[in-house]
Amino acid sequence: MSLARLTVLLLLAGNAVAAGDGFMIGGGVESDNEDGLSVALIGGFGLAENTWLSAGVARSSVELVSGRDLDTLYADIELDHYFDPVGVRVGVAYWGDSDVLESNDWRAALYWRNETAMLAAEYEFRDFDFIIPSTDFLSSRTIRFDADGIGASLKFQMSQNTSLRLKGMSYNYSVPFRPVENVDAARLFSVSRLSLINTLVDYRASISLGIDQGLKRWEIDLASWEDVIANSRTDSITLRYLMPMTDKTDIEFGLGFDDSELYGNVTFFSLYLYFYGSN
Repeated sequence: MSLARLTVLLLLAGNAVAAGDGFMIGGGVESDNEDGLSVALIGGFGLAENTWLSAGVARSSVELVSGRDLDTLYADIELDHYFDPVGVRVGVAYWGDSDVLESNDWRAALYWRNETAMLAAEYEFRDFDFIIPSTDFLSSRTIRFDADGIGASLKFQMSQNTSLRLKGMSYNYSVPFRPVENVDAARLFSVSRLSLINTLVDYRASISLGIDQGLKRWEIDLASWEDVIANSRTDSITLRYLMPMTDKTDIEFGLGFDDSELYGNVTFFSLYLYFYGSN
């Protein structure tokens, strides 16, 4: 699972709890045709009126071109309070592989919403540790740097059954990156969106169209991002379908395709289950 996807799921978990006094627990898997695999568990819990807590944990595994297995852990917790019509979200997260790259993230958002629209201004600070492995001539060393991300999101109801969500984030790094000119060399770092190096992006933008059919929902997501290692762009399209299994359980299927200048064309599939309850 990508960092961006889990962040969206956390927001959806909070929205589900906000709709009523209760909780939501979900989990699922994502796999691609490069043998990448990710599993995730998320939850949203109502703490008080207009206050809820969302949390998630995910683990992904991919095999790089070099033959090395890259195992990535992601953990996130977020607190949201709605003052009506303004709300505040704050969150912290960890993402990384302790042998390659780690990131400790802090983020905050100020948003306004009513029955038909929500507008948010977002900020994120990321603190990285990049581990350079030892060689025959040099010992292992760690490079520390950080990044400031500034973005915005907008969601509004186009009609009773149709909604549109726009989201974008741009990052400014504390160290200059010297782009890898050789694309074949850059591919040693990444084979799919699950590769750890894809968290180092210059920008990320997405647009999502949701269509409700009774209790069922279709969602089409278009996303684009550019990494700072090779200055390569990735365009992605994902189709998701959510349907109820019982009155308290939903199942979601996802099918997507990435067109990347860095790691080529990759197809991925996801399956998630969500359970809703009351306190």
